[in-house]
Amino acid sequence: QVQLVESGGGLVQPGGSLRLSCEASGRIFDMYLMGWYRQAPGKQRELVAAISPGGSTNYADSVKGRFTISRDDAKKTVYLQMNSLKPEDTAVYYCNADSKVFAPYWGKGTLVTVSS
Repeated sequence: QVQLVESGGGLVQPGGSLRLSCEASGRIFDMYLMGWYRQAPGKQRELVAAISPGGSTNYADSVKGRFTISRDDAKKTVYLQMNSLKPEDTAVYYCNADSKVFAPYWGKGTLVTVSS
């Protein structure tokens, strides 16, 4: 069983930055593919960024060059550094842990609002 708790969301002006954190419980965090997804009102949930156990990353085209995903296995935490935020980045951001064997785990989400 893995529990995921996101934090770091909030209201930020366009062009600003936020860092999201996702802290996991469980003993084998370092074996999970970790991802950040987001869901804007009226839209489907979409992958924002993911990081493998070995540290390989991939990003949605819409956030490349602005967002950075990282992980600290000792702290069982994955981060999403978001820079140059745009109003279209407004969404609930969800943390995801995928073992590729069992069903993935999801956090409850943290709201990011980009508005002046």
